[in-house]
Amino acid sequence: MTVVSPDLDTMKQVNRKFVTGVTVVTAMDEETPRGLAVNAFASISLDPPTVMICVQRTSSTHDCLYTTDHLAINILSVDQLDVVNVFAGKSPDKFAQVDWVPGPHGSPLIERSSAQMEVEIRERLQASTHTVFICRVLHATASERAAMVYSSGQFFDGSALPSLG
Repeated sequence: MTVVSPDLDTMKQVNRKFVTGVTVVTAMDEETPRGLAVNAFASISLDPPTVMICVQRTSSTHDCLYTTDHLAINILSVDQLDVVNVFAGKSPDKFAQVDWVPGPHGSPLIERSSAQMEVEIRERLQASTHTVFICRVLHATASERAAMVYSSGQFFDGSALPSLG
């Protein structure tokens, strides 16, 4: 039996079935804040607190992330559709359009986020077209704001999803 790899359209259809959180990953490029929207985020371990993100190597933010020691992961809230639209785009100065403060290690923390963490990059793994960043969480905060979620090309209120149980 010959196994055929799925085509790009099939993979897009499959991935659209998976519900993800919406994050903006940020870092400082010397004195300039940089960032991008990332849905490839996951918790690896609670003890020690370890997370991962995946970033396409062709992203204009990739080189900044690759060379820095610290970055921030901002889990967006339902009232941040404006923020996700800014960071999913190609604006040269995304940070002029959002309110942010530096975290304890200098990484940009976006205000109004559902949760924020600042991390130290521990490993950088090359995976085809992306770099997987394995990170140790150094600082974390969570607000009462509901998280934004993404599925099938749309954004949703994470607190408004009906429970199945």
